[in-house]
Amino acid sequence: MTHKKLYTGKTFSRRTFVQGAAATSAFVAAGPAYVKDAFSSSGEVDILMWADYLPPEFIEAFTKATGIKINYTGIGSNEEIINKMKANKGQGFDICSPTNNQNLEWGPLELLQPIDMNRVPIDLVNPAMSKIGTDGWAFAGKGSHWLPHIWGTEGIAWRTDQYSPEGGVPSYGAVWAEENAGKTMGRPHSMMLGAGLYMETIGELEKGDMWKAYESEETMRPIWQKVTDWCIGRKKNVKILWNDADTQKNALLKEGVIVGQTWDGPPLALKTAGEPVQYQAPKEGSMAWVDGMAIPIGAKNIDQIYEFVKFAYQAQPAGEAINKHGYNSPVLGADKHANANYKKNFSEAYPGDALANLNPWPPQAPWYGKVRTEYVNKFKSA
Repeated sequence: MTHKKLYTGKTFSRRTFVQGAAATSAFVAAGPAYVKDAFSSSGEVDILMWADYLPPEFIEAFTKATGIKINYTGIGSNEEIINKMKANKGQGFDICSPTNNQNLEWGPLELLQPIDMNRVPIDLVNPAMSKIGTDGWAFAGKGSHWLPHIWGTEGIAWRTDQYSPEGGVPSYGAVWAEENAGKTMGRPHSMMLGAGLYMETIGELEKGDMWKAYESEETMRPIWQKVTDWCIGRKKNVKILWNDADTQKNALLKEGVIVGQTWDGPPLALKTAGEPVQYQAPKEGSMAWVDGMAIPIGAKNIDQIYEFVKFAYQAQPAGEAINKHGYNSPVLGADKHANANYKKNFSEAYPGDALANLNPWPPQAPWYGKVRTEYVNKFKSA
């Protein structure tokens, strides 16, 4: 599902924040050094990005600081980004936001242009995350085609008033459990991977099988066939298959879902708003990702692109955006501008050694995506 809204001035209606409308004054310009370089009434920038990454307050603060209008098209999956770019032959957008593990798919498409790193304040970003671009997205020897923007994880969310994980630590298996039948949710391809990780812990798969599946199609097929059969046998227990942030929120608030495999941002935004919702890394390890910023070959507003990147890499607007979208920023010092709720949520979402137990999404070759879609479709149509 794709949602498109045009933001200009103080007009916005992309979604209603569960926290309630906050004053735009909470977001201020990043400082004199930034404003000095900003434009005045300097056009617009067309952004194709995940549907809850740019809070209205962030957009208004950027426009106030630069005079640049943001045209924001929200998406809910990497498939949507790639399909739009392929259909338009890299035209129509100035910035798109592929996830870090998609580099093997994007490279052969030749739909992105190299980034002029002389115009990017990359020293303001976590070096480990900026290294993703130079290591994995330096296509054809032309330098990085990707910059880190927002990072997060996929784990388990639940209604604290209706569910309690056994032993206080959730599991991917809860989504499929009989005792939760008709009250769970997940995104098809990632909940099937989560099911596989759970199956490794109960002896249904060998330890490490789900990562071995990335090695070759020959290795992948028998593993994913087992996972698909297992999931089909328990499909009746799953109530909702989601594909975006709002669906996750609505399911937890209005659709009777008590436990689900979700991104971290949506349930933590609900928790911050006072709803009885928790998110936590499961015992099998949460899935970690970094969503980036990339420039399509057909980008028109080049100067405006780099003004957006500069603004996004300022600690204050990046940190204050955290309070709204609930994810995490790679910008150094951004967390200092987040509120106490964010810091509390983060520590509760990743207790103990949870951060050391993260599962980074592996690089995904084109063949892997095609085969996975085949098995996902079998599950969905069963």
